[in-house]
Amino acid sequence: MVPSPQRDDVRERLLDLARTDGAITGAALTGSLATGRGDPWSDIDLVLAVRGALAPTVDSWTGRLYAEFGALHHWDLASSPGTIRVFLLPDWLEVDLTFSPEAEFGPRGPQWRTVFGRTAELPPFAPPDREKLIGLAWHHALHARICIERGRRWQAEHWISALRDHLITLACLRLDHPAVYAKGAHLLPDEVTGPLEATLIGSMAGNELRRALKAAADLLAAEIARWDTALADRLRPALDELTESACSDTEYIGPAQAATECAATDFRAAE
Repeated sequence: MVPSPQRDDVRERLLDLARTDGAITGAALTGSLATGRGDPWSDIDLVLAVRGALAPTVDSWTGRLYAEFGALHHWDLASSPGTIRVFLLPDWLEVDLTFSPEAEFGPRGPQWRTVFGRTAELPPFAPPDREKLIGLAWHHALHARICIERGRRWQAEHWISALRDHLITLACLRLDHPAVYAKGAHLLPDEVTGPLEATLIGSMAGNELRRALKAAADLLAAEIARWDTALADRLRPALDELTESACSDTEYIGPAQAATECAATDFRAAE
């Protein structure tokens, strides 16, 4: 895979179409290309201000992307009151087109460059909710443990990985880095990202899942303490109880393997 050599040409063609479309009253670039921080791998993010009903314009532009640009697929990302339609073009070029009502056409963050049209003054997007993230994190820890007990190992892996994602988001929020979709993860210091490596799962063995869950739960307790010490004091004992060694998944993996895993876990704990 190499960066699409057609990206800049596609972007300019889309802007030319916007200028000549009577239903479009404004256009703006967003994302990294809007701030001059893009690189050859950056996709195209374009916001279009639409006069009147959105649906006919969305349908018209969708047809154009397939007929004139060879789109391979598209899907929608919820964004009330507008519509974000995400297209895949040849050469793995992604084009994100946001169709916005005229009154809602304007920047909500720093990654915005108006190409033409009048912009409205809009409030910035709200950051992810810290309390919800903490709640989701302990929820995921609980369900990971339950899945381990039930022998549902791939589901346990799902919950542990999702818990790690929330830890990254919380750290980004705390350090004032972009938090959505882990866009600021590369800015986190080594003292944050290093310990997260312990939450990676090396195999689907029950003791390995328990080890990774314990590492994630310990990091969750430490992260919560940086936000709210009283809440951390309440949750830490519960997290410790949740992640204590357990060897009750014999029904799924068989008594012999379970005994081996438990013995190995107890041996490491005694070292």
